[in-house]
Amino acid sequence: MFTIAKRFTFDAAHVLNGLPAGHKCGRLHGHTYTVEAEIATASLVPPGFVTDFAHLTPLRDYINDEFDHELLNDVLDVEPTAEALARHFFDWCVTMLTPDLDGATVRAVRVWETTAAWAEYRPEPA
Repeated sequence: MFTIAKRFTFDAAHVLNGLPAGHKCGRLHGHTYTVEAEIATASLVPPGFVTDFAHLTPLRDYINDEFDHELLNDVLDVEPTAEALARHFFDWCVTMLTPDLDGATVRAVRVWETTAAWAEYRPEPA
């Protein structure tokens, strides 16, 4: 299996509800998020690609247009955790990118809130 990945960053704020009193994530705060989409295939397409990295440009544009410098609580219909963002971006990639990936598939999406902490959504194998 061949795999590629591409990362994109954006800045946004959120507040997480339902946390114990005094929890720092229960207050409005922000992150510089990094989103990484992982694409995989068993066979390469000419000239030897999983898919052209340029096929991931729509994800960059979607992130910039809909998430950059936004309050994530206003963008998502769920609590804007890194886990929820990873699932959201995965579902978006499957729907919006898959037709242009030269037969490759979206394997996983990771979302970093910091350089040391990330969440990933990867569906169970069929």
